Amino acid sequence: MIYVFLATGFEDIEALAPLDIMRRAGLDVATVSITGEDLVASSHGVAVRADRLLSDVDWEAADMLVLPGGLPGSTNLDACTKLTESILRHHAEGKALAAICAAPMVFGHLGILKGRRATCYPGVEAELEGAEYTGGIVEKDGNIITGKGPGASFEFGYAIVEHFLGEGASEGLRKGMIYAELFG
Repeated sequence: MIYVFLATGFEDIEALAPLDIMRRAGLDVATVSITGEDLVASSHGVAVRADRLLSDVDWEAADMLVLPGGLPGSTNLDACTKLTESILRHHAEGKALAAICAAPMVFGHLGILKGRRATCYPGVEAELEGAEYTGGIVEKDGNIITGKGPGASFEFGYAIVEHFLGEGASEGLRKGMIYAELFG
């Protein structure tokens, strides 16, 4: 199971585009509200109904934890103790993590990016404590995937698909979504 965590102020496209791509690929993915309510307001005021609440997450079944960016979404994720403690346990078990835009700051603050290549939204680099900041669109270093920002949402989603289904697994999706035609 892949969990995508939604906090008030999450970046719409960074949560929903990767979610759409993962579901198109047949991956088992659910959105999770950290707010205690099933409706979560995005950074642009769009209310999204989460599949479940944080209290309903089956942490043992989690294969990957995904953090969309946005502000104040990323800082709200960072302030959620239940989530950050779970990220640390998940990481200690060698399971996969992904974050995009400002959300890699959560991993940086937890110390799990030390010695790893990572990317994030410009201006957030100082929050990636110990990481080798690359400025790339998407970086995959071992079991951690990071994305640069809203424009990287599709590549971020495709990288998650390839993490689970293997290199090249996103090619059919890229073609079917007209992405390959537009961006190669």
